[in-house]
Amino acid sequence: MGSSVSKVPAQVSDTPKATSSSELFDEKGFVRPQSSTSPTAGSPPLATDGSISLSNVDAWESAAAADPKIQLARTILAHNNIKSSLTSRPAGVAIPHVFNHEVEFKTGPVTNQKSSGRCWIFATTNVIRHEVMKKLKLKEFQLSQSYLFFWDKLNKSNYYLELSIENADLPVDDRLVNFLANDLISDGGQWDMVVNLLETYGLVPQPIYPESFHSSASSPINTLLKTKLREHALTLRTLSSSLKADHSVSQELAISTLRAKKEELMQEVYTIMSATLGVPPKPNAPFTWEYYTEDGKYAKWEGTPLQFYKAFTAKFSPAESFSLINDPRNEYRKLYTVDKLGNIWGGRPVLYVNTEIDDLKQAIVRSIKAGQPVFFGCDVGQFSDSGKGIGIMDTDYFEYEQAFNITLGLTKAQRLQTNESAMTHAMVISGVHVDEKTGRPVRFKVENSWGEDSGVQGYNVMSDKWFDQFVFQVVVHKSLATKEHVKIFESGEKVVLPAWDPMGALA
Repeated sequence: MGSSVSKVPAQVSDTPKATSSSELFDEKGFVRPQSSTSPTAGSPPLATDGSISLSNVDAWESAAAADPKIQLARTILAHNNIKSSLTSRPAGVAIPHVFNHEVEFKTGPVTNQKSSGRCWIFATTNVIRHEVMKKLKLKEFQLSQSYLFFWDKLNKSNYYLELSIENADLPVDDRLVNFLANDLISDGGQWDMVVNLLETYGLVPQPIYPESFHSSASSPINTLLKTKLREHALTLRTLSSSLKADHSVSQELAISTLRAKKEELMQEVYTIMSATLGVPPKPNAPFTWEYYTEDGKYAKWEGTPLQFYKAFTAKFSPAESFSLINDPRNEYRKLYTVDKLGNIWGGRPVLYVNTEIDDLKQAIVRSIKAGQPVFFGCDVGQFSDSGKGIGIMDTDYFEYEQAFNITLGLTKAQRLQTNESAMTHAMVISGVHVDEKTGRPVRFKVENSWGEDSGVQGYNVMSDKWFDQFVFQVVVHKSLATKEHVKIFESGEKVVLPAWDPMGALA
């Protein structure tokens, strides 16, 4: 999640294809129970014990060998990558990197998260830097992604230990306890989590807190921190058990004692992080940033990280923005959250307004026309090619069905249901091409954070079909959202999804 390298796409088609006159899928895309399965009910298998027999292999090989198309595929694909061999030239030609609506102000340079999962932080800072660069008349500029990364990782460590205290009475092999211990301090995150960081710690320019080796290559410190935190969690569980066994200790005193011990254990976490990432500025400590404007003139900015954040987000405040999602498994026009998901303990919860896919597209069109780039979350590895000079995200771009004589029929809901798809990456939409006759968007300009050698100088083009299938989230400012969506978001009446739900995936 938030990976710096796209996963190999597990391919699917846009819509399920029924094989009989009966309807195979319900209105949410789930498989309806069927009275029989192909070929016919009661047909005996070749291997009655459920194993793969040589008779199976002979039958499969006979069918494949008789198909000239499969023979051609065998000739070519044994020596070549299917992703590069089975791309559709017409599909690539049909989706140019040209857009009739773009955010007018162009930013730079193209950013690069390198070997880290910080895409959500890069997407956020790439959105915010538009206003900074416009106001200060800068040619190139980056906010410090490492600054937010430090405070996020420190708070996620605390969040995990607080959850360990909260769930200390559950067995250590309980599903929830086991799930929380699996990826406890992921590099990834969600929109509301970055809002927590911004509102608590603010922002600084990258020269004030620059990249370190381990902010750009986070795996080594993640491994070490996870090892220590799992050990700390067991320490807190043992202490909790002993405190509960002492009937003279009240619940309030037990919690206080556990939190004091947690703070002692967190010293080790802070020590590791400050040594590997550097000591970050305090949110209320003044700093001086000196820079050149686009015309080469000297200038400087003085203030605190919180003041810097407030100074450049007044027009479209992140705190006044929220997530629209498209999750066809669940009821639309409702507010959702995910249990136990967060970074700052006691902070703003992760909230999603679930709605139809066209609502997400129209929110993007309104935002782009208002000059506001858009943070969005998607499953980037599916049907996409971020190779240098390509940058295409399109369900028609790979011709797997023709090459292998297969049908890929999972719906968006089924992909979520079966762990085939989830939000794996966050990026920025900074342009859209709208059909002049229908008024509907047909493709989108996507700013990635994988460096300028990814896509076309760091940018991808995303088709409308790809958007339908693999975009899950769009962040919109309240002033650019519909009144209905704002009302749902502000209602606070939320449905709580379990901690392991795919909507809890961190981009």
